Amino acid sequence: MEPTIEIKPVRTSAEKMSFIKFPRRIYGKEPHWVQPLISEQKVFFNSQKNPFFQHGEVELFLASLNKQYVGRIAAIIDYNYNEFHDERAGFFGCFETINKIEVARALFDAVINWLKEREMEIVYGPASFTINGIFGLLIEGFDSPPMVMMAYNPTYYTELIEGLGFRKARDLMAYYIKTTPIPERVINISERIQKRKQIRLRTSNLKQLDHEINILKKLHNKVFEKIWGFVPLTDSEINHMAVQLKRIAEPDLVIFAEIDDEPVGFIFSLPDFNQALLKLNGRLFPLGVVKLLWYTRRINQLRVITMGVLPEYRKWGIETLLYYKTFKEAIRLGYKGGEMSFVLEDNLMMNRAAKGIGATLYKKYRIYKKSLM
Repeated sequence: MEPTIEIKPVRTSAEKMSFIKFPRRIYGKEPHWVQPLISEQKVFFNSQKNPFFQHGEVELFLASLNKQYVGRIAAIIDYNYNEFHDERAGFFGCFETINKIEVARALFDAVINWLKEREMEIVYGPASFTINGIFGLLIEGFDSPPMVMMAYNPTYYTELIEGLGFRKARDLMAYYIKTTPIPERVINISERIQKRKQIRLRTSNLKQLDHEINILKKLHNKVFEKIWGFVPLTDSEINHMAVQLKRIAEPDLVIFAEIDDEPVGFIFSLPDFNQALLKLNGRLFPLGVVKLLWYTRRINQLRVITMGVLPEYRKWGIETLLYYKTFKEAIRLGYKGGEMSFVLEDNLMMNRAAKGIGATLYKKYRIYKKSLM
């Protein structure tokens, strides 16, 4: 007789720590997996510290077999998402499991039942917890580590998820490009635009952090309001992200485009902090801080987290100017290459822009969906 797979919601501090630490069982010595810092995961799953919980609800589940944990998953409802998109949607996230369809099925059954109890009609995922977090399942490009705030997972997850009736909602693209030489096309277009248009580019000023954050929030919420999956960031979320990113952000890689002193576009890149985290095994103590400082100095690639221009200025070529400025700053700071991600498959303008500057599609992620009706 086959042993029973037990699914239980996380209730105790010990269970939550087991949930946080479980992925190490799946990845073991996988060289491309980057273990998140345990201290940051504690904050992420803390409803008193993560501002997502001000408008969202999460249930964590652990699967056990023969008294050992063999999987985990989160059921998520973002009420801001549902209000903005007029949907009754839930999400799944934080999915990790051994390669056993019965375990995956039991985990997803728990999520689906929980969402149905709350009258949700469709489920998307993986998302942890929103489009502004780690979003999507890696389906192509397993031969290198993920960059900062991007996902990595075993190849067999695709078969498990699709085997349980989930279908593609959207694919997300990640492009890679070397910083040198700067593509001639970028240089030529930028020079032509600068001769014709009065567009000022400036890097961010951390001495006026609150002001800069307010600009980013306003631009972000206007630029992406028609993008699939978008949810406006709240003030609490913006402030929380600012505190986290300030520790690793490079001010000269946060660039604004202005016309008549009014911000009309931005590009935000981060050093690929995963290059340092890869060496820490999820812990800062006792020697992790020293290692972190050592390896942080050796980060030589970056990730363009987000870039956008207000709709009325999108035919001005400002995107190319922002890329050009990023190239120049990245070279000056010693970065050898970078990733542009993630780009929705149906965002034709951004995909064309990436290919137009010589970037290569090197990873692909997928968001799945399944009807609960």
